[in-house]
Amino acid sequence: MHHCNGCGGSCGGNCGGCAKELILTAPEVSVLASLGQYSFLPVARKADDMTPIYLEEQTYSREEYSLTLQVLEKKNLICIDYTPLPGADMSAYTGYPVHGSIGLTQRGQQVLELLELLGIGEESDENTEYDL
Repeated sequence: MHHCNGCGGSCGGNCGGCAKELILTAPEVSVLASLGQYSFLPVARKADDMTPIYLEEQTYSREEYSLTLQVLEKKNLICIDYTPLPGADMSAYTGYPVHGSIGLTQRGQQVLELLELLGIGEESDENTEYDL
């Protein structure tokens, strides 16, 4: 039995690292496509709340982006690191004291390459789910 690094196989295939299929929503595809253009994207959070705040795109609500980032991290497609990224423009995040960055994991890079191969990108219909 294969076990992912994230959960040791205790999730029953639901963590995104163990499952044999991967379903992505349009917001998830949009964030992955942005990470295909930039190595890292800025992220922030409140001092007392681990919810990621992403303000770089306006296609979806702030809450949708927060949920999307949490789901992508759980699926082991991105890594959220709250170590400040030198040289990053964090001016949009002045209301949030903890600054960091989002980057692709190795698995995220592989999924992004598959999305590009299939011609799936940022302009995805928001109600579409992709079964990879």
